[in-house]
Amino acid sequence: MRLISTSACPHDCPSTCVLDIEHDNKNIYKVKGNKDNSYTKGVICAKVSRYRERTHNLKRLLSPMKRVGEKGEGKFEKISWEEALKIICDNLQNIIKKYGPESVWPYFYAGTMGLVQRDGINRFRHEFNFSGQYSTICNTLPQAGWMAGVGALMGPDPREVVNSDIIIMWGGNPASTQVTFMKHVQNARKNNNALFIVIDPYLTKTAKLADIHIKIRPGTDGALACGIMQYLFDNNKVDYNFLHQYSKDYEKLKKHLLKKSQTWASKVCGVKKEEIHKLANLISKTKKVFIRLGYGFTRQRNGSFNMHAVTCIPTVIGAWKELGGGAFYNNGGIYNIDKTLIEGLNYKNSTIRELDQSRIGPILNGDKSALQNKQLVKAIIIQNTNPLVVAPETLKVIKGFSRADLFTCVHEQFMTETAKYADILLPATSFVEHNDIYVSGGHQHLTLGPKLINELGDCWSNHKLINELSRRLGSKRKVFSYSEEQIIDKTLSLSNLGNLKDLKKKKFLDLQPKFNKSHFIDGFGHKDKRFHFSPIWKKNDKAFNLKFNLPDHYDLNENVNKNTPFKLVTAPAHNFLNSSFTETDASTNLEVKPRIKIHPSDMKKLNIFDNEIIEIGNHRAKLKIHAQEFNGILNGVTVVEGIWPNEYFIDGLGINALIGSDRPEPAGGAVFHDSAIWIKKIKIS
Repeated sequence: MRLISTSACPHDCPSTCVLDIEHDNKNIYKVKGNKDNSYTKGVICAKVSRYRERTHNLKRLLSPMKRVGEKGEGKFEKISWEEALKIICDNLQNIIKKYGPESVWPYFYAGTMGLVQRDGINRFRHEFNFSGQYSTICNTLPQAGWMAGVGALMGPDPREVVNSDIIIMWGGNPASTQVTFMKHVQNARKNNNALFIVIDPYLTKTAKLADIHIKIRPGTDGALACGIMQYLFDNNKVDYNFLHQYSKDYEKLKKHLLKKSQTWASKVCGVKKEEIHKLANLISKTKKVFIRLGYGFTRQRNGSFNMHAVTCIPTVIGAWKELGGGAFYNNGGIYNIDKTLIEGLNYKNSTIRELDQSRIGPILNGDKSALQNKQLVKAIIIQNTNPLVVAPETLKVIKGFSRADLFTCVHEQFMTETAKYADILLPATSFVEHNDIYVSGGHQHLTLGPKLINELGDCWSNHKLINELSRRLGSKRKVFSYSEEQIIDKTLSLSNLGNLKDLKKKKFLDLQPKFNKSHFIDGFGHKDKRFHFSPIWKKNDKAFNLKFNLPDHYDLNENVNKNTPFKLVTAPAHNFLNSSFTETDASTNLEVKPRIKIHPSDMKKLNIFDNEIIEIGNHRAKLKIHAQEFNGILNGVTVVEGIWPNEYFIDGLGINALIGSDRPEPAGGAVFHDSAIWIKKIKIS
């Protein structure tokens, strides 16, 4: 008998779409957007609508396996769960005894966004004092910039855009990465005649739908923001009453901006002076300006400072106080989930080191600074991520995972490139095969994701594996005996969000704060309740805070030079989500192959033709790729959409080999859109 059940998309996307899934107890069939949810509104992306292909894919891992070939070769033999667990525990116990618990590094990320299945690995980590993880790949750069000014991780309800006069999508491509937001934009354009503006280095699918597309040089958003604000002050289009009541240091900002003319901004960001003037003039005519901030423009070494600069714009015009006005980045601060049970926070040892996940290459290669001058990582347990493809500096990551003295256990759904380096490879459930709860960065709902079908083959959920390993390694804590439903129920209760029984009936909870709180009418998130134009970036570093005192273009990026004259942006592909969906034929067929978008004039100078195989590189690596002529981009800027697995590239080395793993200011992060490269025509001998 087929049923239709409500769930949530588990993937690393701000939309966290609420789904209606047709299924029986063995199979899922149709996947659609839930029409009752006021944010999803029945709309989901094409790749998730094809989820049956992913769940029931013949490439799914269904049995525990032991490596029998060389690391990376992908040769395994099937073993029982009992044998697999014994091998894992024996290795961990030997390594702990010889090198100490911090030589073990549980490594995870956002392959699932469910709180139980994603974050439960921390419960395991904290129980045995294994090395911590500083999760920097996605949120660190933008969040540092947002919090610097705003001070609270929330914002105006994104559903409010239906009331906006102007909607600015700054540095994001929601037509490919959060399609539900585009439904709200379309409603605003249809019902309110809203103007839709996209600011992005290249002509994305979203930019094609915009009324105005501003093409900007990567990493120069701070200059554009300053040019806009200089116009607003110069033309007396500033809300001084709002600034006086709600901001700090606006007089310093006004004086600072005297030197930041549209001419200066144009030279830095590549946007014509006339375009900056037009954009600023449009913004000056209404306070109902809603700036939807993407993650993309912050994936630079100066990304946090750019984010802060852009958030200053709605403050200067007083847009925050209007329905349909302000800026929105992420709603993560509204949920207040008590993760004590999920993560074992009540027994976390704060003296244990936290290793930067974006620096996994240097870490596994023994970089003393990355290791915080402590012991080498000797064992790594991986869930929910594919660092051989996703992490920066691929060659270093490969070299690290190739170490003979590194014990690697990977819990995965597919034979990823990371899985091929595992000593023990374990089969993982998909989101319809386990229970979880989900919150969204891009809207305001907490959603239940119930188990809908039986586990495929011998797959185990992350929760089940963490509990079993912990018990076998000697833990007596009761939390490691809780079922998925028990830990969800207790977490909801601890968080004052009811219980599992009620959530099963409601399916999702709308937790959007009231207008005065989300629009900061009650005050911004800092102690003084004001927006900070001069942030305290680092609590105990006055010199740093003085150097980066006000919004500006801070030239911290990997700039082009005569040897590497092109900027590279590694943007998301329409049919992939990070490296997920690269295992489905429908998505790979639609994306065709890895290609680098190059402006026609640059191709002419290089004597390169469309679809020609060329070589690109820098001091980190070089690789071969097909050229794609593309005029929706500025000269000197290139784009590779992905993330394609390394194996899809001509020489078996993927695009993140060209991305640096150095730590950007002020708090770290991954600089996927900040690389300088050379491009060469391949000479045929």
